[in-house]
Parts: sequence; structure tokens; C-alpha cells
Amino acid sequence: MNAPPAFGNLLAALPPPGDEEAFETLLETPHCRIERIVSHCHASPPGFWYEQADDEWVMLAQGSARLAFDDGRALDLAPGDWVRIPARLRHRVEATGPATVWLAVHCHAPS
Repeated sequence: MNAPPAFGNLLAALPPPGDEEAFETLLETPHCRIERIVSHCHASPPGFWYEQADDEWVMLAQGSARLAFDDGRALDLAPGDWVRIPARLRHRVEATGPATVWLAVHCHAPS
């Protein structure tokens, strides 16, 4: 027998502000992971860069954010904006607004 469908609302039951961003995995398979990230005026620590092994696609569902890239580019995001970040592209979160909600899709590189 198949499992029942899982459902929810990306913008419901947001965690309260805390010291760290809140990450919630919504779906994970051997090839991808989809997660909700909630930021409350968070930013990457000074000097910290993400350099992930997998491609990432992120969409800003609510709030505001600014991403910075190692080559000096920066990108301001508003609700509905999305960006594909190729594997190993160094990037960081420069700033987020209160109650900022991201939808992130991580695609695992083939072995």
C-alpha cells in the first residue's frame, strides 16, 4: 500500500527568530533535497562562503535577501525571484529581512 500524500503550506507555522536560520527538509531522494529555509535578519558569518558540491536552485517566497558571490557580484532578491547556483560556486548570504522564506532545491551531482 502506498503512503498517503504529504502536504503543507510553505508560509505557515514559521519558526520564531533565533540565533540561526531554520532549515526544514520537505523532500529528500537519492538525487535531490528540497528544503524550506526561514531567515530572520540573518547573514552568513564574516568571511564564511558556501561552496557546495551540489547544484542549488533557490526561490525567495517571502521577505528580502542579498546574495554575494566570490567574484564580486551581488544579487538582491524579492519575493518570486529565483537563482540557480552551480556546484562549487562560492557564495554567501549578505543580508535577509525579517520572516524571509526560501525554497531551496539541491540536486546531487552524478557519481
